[in-house]
Amino acid sequence: MKKNPILRTLAFAMILIVLLTGCATRTQAVQETVITEVTSSVKEIQKYGNLVLTIEKKDLDAMGAEYGDVFTVSFQDTEVYAPYCTNYSDVDLGSIVLRNDGETLILAINMGDFATTYSIAEKVSNPDKTYKWIFEEGKTMEDISLLLTLTGKGEYRDEWLIHQLSRTDNREDYSSDAAFANFREIKGGKIGEGALFRSSSPINNEIGRAKYADALVKENGIRTVMNLADSEESILSYMEKEDFASPYYASLFENGDVIALNMGVSFKTREFQASLSEGLTFLASKEGPYLVHCTEGKDRAGFTSALLSALMGLTYQEIVEDYMTTYENYYHIEKGSEQYEAVKKSNIDSMLSFIASVESDKLSQVDLSLKAEEFLLAIGMEEETVRKLKENLAKNYR
Repeated sequence: MKKNPILRTLAFAMILIVLLTGCATRTQAVQETVITEVTSSVKEIQKYGNLVLTIEKKDLDAMGAEYGDVFTVSFQDTEVYAPYCTNYSDVDLGSIVLRNDGETLILAINMGDFATTYSIAEKVSNPDKTYKWIFEEGKTMEDISLLLTLTGKGEYRDEWLIHQLSRTDNREDYSSDAAFANFREIKGGKIGEGALFRSSSPINNEIGRAKYADALVKENGIRTVMNLADSEESILSYMEKEDFASPYYASLFENGDVIALNMGVSFKTREFQASLSEGLTFLASKEGPYLVHCTEGKDRAGFTSALLSALMGLTYQEIVEDYMTTYENYYHIEKGSEQYEAVKKSNIDSMLSFIASVESDKLSQVDLSLKAEEFLLAIGMEEETVRKLKENLAKNYR
């Protein structure tokens, strides 16, 4: 018996539909396969304990990652959460960040030491201020493996946008040499006239400000310098470069009036505090006017300036305004803006809270001078040295 041609055509059509549907379903499944994780090892551990990863931005691009996303990073039976950002300061002090610096991906703690905090390696410092990283016996840096999983799409986006700050290193974009060099006198409280100054580096020219800062150091008769950023070897290397243009600073260094502390940025570490005590003891033994600087004059110099300001009786608001002047200088942010308040809360409030051992909402209610003195004694300074430091800072030098 012949088969009905209509039925045969319908059957063929049904089979074709099933086959096409199956292909479409498989194609859709392939299209919906999303990469959410990537494995990396460590290329380098930087001076401050930051981990430079072997993966690159393109590896995160393949995952569809954008700034403001959050990654879960798993390593050595540990899990941490890291917003994907462009700057260390995109997160609060002490917080973890996965940073794209334009060339490499870096896992770090803002103003902290990731490698030490998470027992990746131990930093051993030498008497000459150099250092090396020591790993657990039998292990090398190549043995460190990290799994990065994209777990928070856009969760940190708003915070990242608030933290976006833009500056240039062109003198013509600033109102004065002092604003460009982030150079200023710290005034108020019991600080004497022309006694205490802060600045970007007058010797390291990596941000193009050294010669301007050096001229201002000379103009204000600075006699003693607390260099928080460099070792003596670094200073000598700057002096040998073709773009060196800081003769006054060089003369201070050669006369023994500069202490080179080569400090990290995490003010909560014993290493930072021991170096801070050493530097302030040096200031107490020397005559002013005094200069405190790091590289940008923002973080390490910001903490030290806030501490000395508190010690000498400046109010909470005065300390905040001095600290935030750096961000007005460098980034032209407006006082009272959303960005201004975000930086204030993240940075200077955190610094003062640590110094005073109180929550940030209590800072205007405590005796910051007393708290600063207690802090200095706690990090190893002698009472007589603190007294001498305060006496020196109270002198009028003009």
